[in-house]
Amino acid sequence: MKSRQAKPGILLQIFARIWAFWGLISFAGTFLMILIPSLLTKLIKDPKGMWWFILIAKGWQWTWLNLIGCPVTVKGKEHFKKGKTYVITCNHNAMLDVPLSAPFIPGPNQTIAKKEFTKVPLFGFYYARGSVLVDRNSDASRRKSFDDMKAALRKGFHMCIFPEGTRNKSSEPLKQFYDGAFKLAVDTKTAVIPAILLHTKKAMPSDKSFWLVPHPVEIHFLAPIETEGYTSKELRDKVFQIMKDYYVAHE
Repeated sequence: MKSRQAKPGILLQIFARIWAFWGLISFAGTFLMILIPSLLTKLIKDPKGMWWFILIAKGWQWTWLNLIGCPVTVKGKEHFKKGKTYVITCNHNAMLDVPLSAPFIPGPNQTIAKKEFTKVPLFGFYYARGSVLVDRNSDASRRKSFDDMKAALRKGFHMCIFPEGTRNKSSEPLKQFYDGAFKLAVDTKTAVIPAILLHTKKAMPSDKSFWLVPHPVEIHFLAPIETEGYTSKELRDKVFQIMKDYYVAHE
């Protein structure tokens, strides 16, 4: 009886790792197809150039996520008003959150991202195009990245930020938020749109290495939260509670 219970677990482990290999190969193959068109968008003046970059990224990631059996549902795009920029705050459970976030944000946007990933051959050029880069071990880099995020908003880009900082490997729905996204929003008087990423940890659990299984994923954009009357810490706490309540109700 015990062996019968163990067998599905072994089969799942084998499948999840084979599927992860397929995910890696299909990611690399589709990436090579869109690399040159994506980089050529830098020749187009922003924000139109970044609009085209995100459009290509959306097509790429929609294709790839379907290839790995993780079709995407997007809700709440009506909250984005034409001519306005927003600070988008996303929860972070799995590596799948990255291809699910920025490409599906309506309009040109950049993500605050780790500088070390620019060292990856070929991908580093693409990564740098869509990111505001930061070296988290450098105070000077963190200060510069804050100024760069302000500049991105002035260009007409949304800023996509994971306020938990890293993947949430705890048993809590969300990790404690850092202040940066909310200081940016308050300093620039930019409304915050909370974005809830759902089911990514079911497809790619953060407690397992080289593991992927097919599962539908979703991104829900919630109503904008204006910054007037809030300190950055008050705004942080408000957004945290809204995102936590929504995540618990829908995951």
